[in-house]
Amino acid sequence: MTDIKSMTQGEITAALREMGESAFRGKQIFSWLHKGARSFDEMSDLSKDLRARLAAEYYITSPEIACKQVSKLDGTTKYLWRLSDGNCIETVLMSYHHGNTVCISSQVGCRMGCKFCASTIAGKVRDLRASEMLDQVLFTRLDSGREISNIVLMGIGEPLDNRETVLRFLQLVNHPDGLNIGMRHISLSTCGIVPGIDALAQEDLQLTLSVSLHAPDSETRSRIMPVNRSYDVEELFAACHRYFQKTGRRISFEYAMIDGVNDNDWQADLLAKKIRGMPGHVNLIPLNDVTESEFKPSRRVAAFQKRLESHGITATVRRSLGGDIDASCGQLRRKESEKQGGVTA
Repeated sequence: MTDIKSMTQGEITAALREMGESAFRGKQIFSWLHKGARSFDEMSDLSKDLRARLAAEYYITSPEIACKQVSKLDGTTKYLWRLSDGNCIETVLMSYHHGNTVCISSQVGCRMGCKFCASTIAGKVRDLRASEMLDQVLFTRLDSGREISNIVLMGIGEPLDNRETVLRFLQLVNHPDGLNIGMRHISLSTCGIVPGIDALAQEDLQLTLSVSLHAPDSETRSRIMPVNRSYDVEELFAACHRYFQKTGRRISFEYAMIDGVNDNDWQADLLAKKIRGMPGHVNLIPLNDVTESEFKPSRRVAAFQKRLESHGITATVRRSLGGDIDASCGQLRRKESEKQGGVTA
């Protein structure tokens, strides 16, 4: 059977024509799917016969809530979704003055091996389908009753390790007959897959590219991010400069502050030097304490920020949300896995 929600409106329309149906049925079905219909029986403006034929050839993804946590401090909501194959992924809903942002996952697990991240501890299980990424936005919206204005692909997984599917998801979520969320309201985070950055640049999308940098020198970055051994800092910054030259879009550099590892003044100076020549923004992230990690949160966040600003670099400190729940990426999924007897969920 075929995953119909991962299909574009044009693909659905073509399939309906092959079934002898009018082209407008494709738009109807696409609209139902993007409203969160869980079955063809919910599509009341389709004939009973057509619904039966669709159900015989296609399936509709719809995740179940395995766990839901709501912060009493700021209303941040974390969902652990159970997929049709039993695997679990995480989604976080956050409220800001500019609207509601949903942080979604792109893979079940992650193979990038970043030492300070809980998402990668058990490795990668599989890529998500475009429908499973879309479902995180759809069903978070439906369950919370809150409109989604912004999407960040910063949850479990490396988006550029699942690039073609991520591009299809972007096409779906941007469609005017669907959720119609503009590219300028979407951020994609990568740990530094250089060929993926170059390929993304050729798409010339108006999204925001966020680079999980976390160190400006290769020695430190290779210690905490194995991807740096394949694409080192120099290659990564060269790709970032090419990306800016192609798209004209400012890049955001994510920088988790780790005590005694990447929070020294000389690293702030080096970071400022490498960003020079393109409009970059540094987002300093107070590190989440992960039990299995050897790294601890930095005590020099303010000093590091001031040092960057002295070089004319725009640097902000990410506001911590959901401090009373398992809001850092991968923690809730790991706890669920432990409850299931240690099997990766």
